[in-house]
Amino acid sequence: MKKLYISTLAATLLLTASCETDFDNSTEDVVVTAGEANFSKYVSLGNSLTAGYRDGALYLDGQKESYPVMISEQMKRAGGGEFKVPFVDDNNGGLLFAGNKIANTKLYIKSFTNGSPDLDSANSGTPAIEVTKVLTGGFNNMGVPGAKVAHLLAPGFGNPTGVPNKTANPYFVRFASSPTTSVIADFISQKPTFFTLWIGNNDALLYALAGADDSVETLTPAEQFGTYYNLLVNQIKTTGAKGVIANIPSVTSIPSLTTIPYNPVTSSVLGQGNVAAGEAIIDNLNTNLYGPLSQILTAIGAGDRIKPLSKTSTNPLLMKDESLTNLGTQIAAAAAASGNPTLMALSGYLGATYGQARQTNSTDLIPLTTRGKIGSAQTLPPGVPASLGARGIAYPFADKYVLTSKEATDINTAIAAYNVIIKKAADDNGFAFVDANAKMVELNSASGIQWDGVRYNAKFVTGGAFSLDGVHLTGRGYAIIANEFLKAINTKYKSNLPMISPNSYSGVKFP
Repeated sequence: MKKLYISTLAATLLLTASCETDFDNSTEDVVVTAGEANFSKYVSLGNSLTAGYRDGALYLDGQKESYPVMISEQMKRAGGGEFKVPFVDDNNGGLLFAGNKIANTKLYIKSFTNGSPDLDSANSGTPAIEVTKVLTGGFNNMGVPGAKVAHLLAPGFGNPTGVPNKTANPYFVRFASSPTTSVIADFISQKPTFFTLWIGNNDALLYALAGADDSVETLTPAEQFGTYYNLLVNQIKTTGAKGVIANIPSVTSIPSLTTIPYNPVTSSVLGQGNVAAGEAIIDNLNTNLYGPLSQILTAIGAGDRIKPLSKTSTNPLLMKDESLTNLGTQIAAAAAASGNPTLMALSGYLGATYGQARQTNSTDLIPLTTRGKIGSAQTLPPGVPASLGARGIAYPFADKYVLTSKEATDINTAIAAYNVIIKKAADDNGFAFVDANAKMVELNSASGIQWDGVRYNAKFVTGGAFSLDGVHLTGRGYAIIANEFLKAINTKYKSNLPMISPNSYSGVKFP
């Protein structure tokens, strides 16, 4: 029996909730049939979501609870064959390349601070998964963490010599049939009779998680996405396999971008639990930074950018917004003419640092990965007080740490265009279709999704569906997605694969 990890609150809800379900098919015994499909050779294509990646790593238990594994178990009841997975070596995850760590071990909850989980990966184990230890044999789960659509078409994507310069993918290196092959070539070589395809998330998501910073990641243009996606589907079609493809959730439906508030700064946070100490820090910042900057910006007609901090309520973060007019010259001139010796001495620095600075607002999204950077020390030029180096508090966060409303809108617009392409590919080629975006919107709603008395939603940690990285799902979350695939298969191919119970799989593990 699988272990279930739920909080005390979740346990209480489990005991008191009704036995209603939001899924159409029950898990009662049914006569299972394949209908018009042939499940004898099922192969899944995709990225980390297909591989079973969760908690920021690919580890054994996560792979065993991937949605393709769940689907394959139901298919075996209707003539499905063996489903081979390129299993990793342990439940820590992380990667080594020639003995050097290139990916961290999984996240875990170390403790709680003011009700929020403190996450860590350093103590959950040293990576033992050596990328250059290549597995042999064809594998049915061909989910490749980090892959974009174009990557599935790329020869040499599993070449170990390309790992250091990132022209190859270490996860695919582990199970590629040869250094020169592509993911789609290995897929075709297995002669699948049925497939699932869920790819394209990374074409937008990686860009969103990087705060839409083009120097870190790029957003795949919709036209380019369509070219690669249709090439991929056309290659799949040559096998004659039937299958189902899924679209892409919007970036605003996952806890990685919806958990951290835009205004997390308080006296308690600044004082690390000591309110009086935090209030003293706020007084110092208001006197030496926020107050003077607010006065200068107000005088030049941009007073809405920065306001003094409050000692009694929450405060926004400080960020650099590259879309703003750079007022650095005006700030420097005003500081130099202020008559205040401190401001005069720092005038050049203030202009260079705060010319495009503003405080975050309610439409900005703060990635989960930014949380650990709040207050971290920025290296400052000689003569600048160290107190001005606290990132996000006194020193503006760089672009990659915050996703603005416009950036999020642009990304979701691209995703909407991707989804039109994906749906057309399904319709034009006669494949079943899963609206994963709609399911994530439903999961993100106030009511969430219920299965046999247990309610799931997209809340970080407590919602039960998302793992500790806020992007990938728990075993229970993957089961919810597996049921969407099963429903689509049954509808399109007149099969009768039974639904599975998400409650039978694991959720977030609490300390």
